Amino acid sequence: MNTTAFAILTVLYIIAVIYLGYLGWKKTRGSEDYMLAGRKLSPWVIGLSYGATFISVSAIIGFGGQSAKLGMGLVFLAMLNIAVGVLLAFIVFGGRTRKLAKKLNAVTFPDLLGKCYNSNIIHLITGITILVAMPLYAAAVLIGGSEFLSITLGLSYESALVIFTVVTAVYVILGGLIAVMYTEAMQGVIMIGGMIVLFILTYALFPDLGGLTGINEALSNLTPPADLVSQGMNGWTSMPDFGSPIWYTLVTTMILGVGIGVLAQPQLVVRFMTAKDEKTLRRSIPVGGIFILLTAGIIYTVGPISNLWFTDMYGMDAWSYLHNVDQIIPAFIDGAFSNSLFGLFVPIFMIVLLSAAMSTLSSVFHSLGTSAGFDIWKSVQKIRHPDVEPKTSMKLTKYAMIVMIILSLVLAFCMPANIIARATAMYMGLCACALLPAFCMALFCKQPLVKPALWSIVSGLVSWFLWTVFVHIAESSQLGICKALFGVDALLGQPWQLIDPLLIALPISTAVMIIGWFICRNQADVPAATNRELSGKE
Repeated sequence: MNTTAFAILTVLYIIAVIYLGYLGWKKTRGSEDYMLAGRKLSPWVIGLSYGATFISVSAIIGFGGQSAKLGMGLVFLAMLNIAVGVLLAFIVFGGRTRKLAKKLNAVTFPDLLGKCYNSNIIHLITGITILVAMPLYAAAVLIGGSEFLSITLGLSYESALVIFTVVTAVYVILGGLIAVMYTEAMQGVIMIGGMIVLFILTYALFPDLGGLTGINEALSNLTPPADLVSQGMNGWTSMPDFGSPIWYTLVTTMILGVGIGVLAQPQLVVRFMTAKDEKTLRRSIPVGGIFILLTAGIIYTVGPISNLWFTDMYGMDAWSYLHNVDQIIPAFIDGAFSNSLFGLFVPIFMIVLLSAAMSTLSSVFHSLGTSAGFDIWKSVQKIRHPDVEPKTSMKLTKYAMIVMIILSLVLAFCMPANIIARATAMYMGLCACALLPAFCMALFCKQPLVKPALWSIVSGLVSWFLWTVFVHIAESSQLGICKALFGVDALLGQPWQLIDPLLIALPISTAVMIIGWFICRNQADVPAATNRELSGKE
């Protein structure tokens, strides 16, 4: 790799990040600025920030590596991300979220649910859910960026983790959400440009194959490894056998788990709350959609194609050569481009990965800090002293953010290999199972009730946890709790062991909420602020 070029690009990048962080710090005048960027950002900033938060380094490294292993079926995930994560999220959820948050003066996702239901318990349990689940995602993002940095620069994995963490933490802690979203917008532009170049250069590696059609044909003719064929794989350009282990992994965990889970991610919901009006949100939609198409769509295409290069170089596909999906994309970029005419692209792509990692990390760190230092602290104080409105401070939130950043770093050191995509799917699935039904009732029900919402959150958490620990073999075999208690890696048999916890826990939490609503609808369980007033003009 051209270390000089990388050093120059890194310095320029860091200067830009520091400058935008300084602008955020300068414009932050109070809690609303720190928590919600003053509710005054432009459609371009919101759309790019949303996309950059959504598509992290875990998508590029983790899911990109999974696409290299399992094939182009992951392109369906990109399409679902656009349909659900952008179109449905902005059109159906975004406007109501923004309006309700403004009406209730809510500044975080747990704060929104707590005020809508007029419940400190819901406020508290939502904050705790985020605090427990989100460090897993933060650690996965840290691992993804560090894998590439260590491979390309020869740094130790531990050093790379610390570098990523410290640089991101500085501007998040100091500048709040304004700094976060300003830097994310810049990082989003870098990611789009870098992914377009990656797409072009990847196809340029195979000039003798005749372009798109020839490369697709060559990939179709490539023989997949025997261990994957035995699990249902039919090649990199075809979907796996229906009902096979790989089919369940691809469809239930990656496509549905991540595609649906995006709707209840706190760090994304907050983006809706930063818009000043409906027009701003609507104008953000094409920005977010195009961003995901040009990032996730490209990497899920490049991943499978990388097998052609690995086969030419090493006589075997990427998975057979490395047996670690988290190393496939870094190894491909470094190996295919560092010693060629395209050598300058390696340091450019490092900046892309820095942008992808830091954009998501900054949002996650911000959400963790506000959950611990604002939501949990405030709700506990209100439960202890119901007649006194607790005082909150940015200082407390910043201290909490530091603690949660350190926890995420420690977790990243402890997590095993091949974990990036799986940890991401786990986080998104847990958020959906626990929070999505209650979130939907808060937005769309004219009479949102406290007890059904609380029952739904608890049932989603419990059912997700039980299925993860005792049934879904991808996690239960690693955790070892089921083995210790029952002598087997997972309870039940096939195909239950392969079905993602989201497909079990989300229907349970939804059913509990609906049944609970019918049971409680005639009781005096109506919060002070219902959604009857949301249909009118602001």
